[in-house]
Amino acid sequence: MPKRLLKKFQLETILNIPGSVALELVDIWFQDEARFGPQNTTTRLWARKGTRPRAIRQQQFDYAHFFGAVCPETGETEALIVPYLSKDIMRQHLSQIAQRTKAGRHAVVVMDGAGWHTADIADEFTNLSIIKLPPYSLELNPIEQVWSWLRQHYLANRHFQGYEDIVNACSDAWNNFISDTKRVMSLC
Repeated sequence: MPKRLLKKFQLETILNIPGSVALELVDIWFQDEARFGPQNTTTRLWARKGTRPRAIRQQQFDYAHFFGAVCPETGETEALIVPYLSKDIMRQHLSQIAQRTKAGRHAVVVMDGAGWHTADIADEFTNLSIIKLPPYSLELNPIEQVWSWLRQHYLANRHFQGYEDIVNACSDAWNNFISDTKRVMSLC
């Protein structure tokens, strides 16, 4: 992260947390959403030299929306898989993060500027604040690496029978990802 943005981020963190919370009691979480479904990523395949392998490319439009959050310092994660995006679901996801935050600590959730990431979504939480990233700065959100990892290792080149199959595949992929705390911390 460039020094100018790091200083701005540190200043925003200080301005967004309650004055009674010491900085060493702040956990930084990174949050984002991703869409997974039958028209997913096609990746490289092993094949015999001189042949062209076939990859599955479905035409259906069933999708699961994946809300994910990671605290790179501790390796803790939270996720929610839903059929659509909304402000209420975003609040549910923030509620998961607030409940996961240990007593006496404060969570700062860094997120992009999606339409459902309004300023009032964190009002009901006393141990949680939000900070928005600058527009068009995906590279500043480490959870983007997680989506890429999930696609590359578990969700690419797959055929899905329907929505439930997508949800099960996403759940399995996420559970495998979080099974190794060191991987979570190093990737993010």
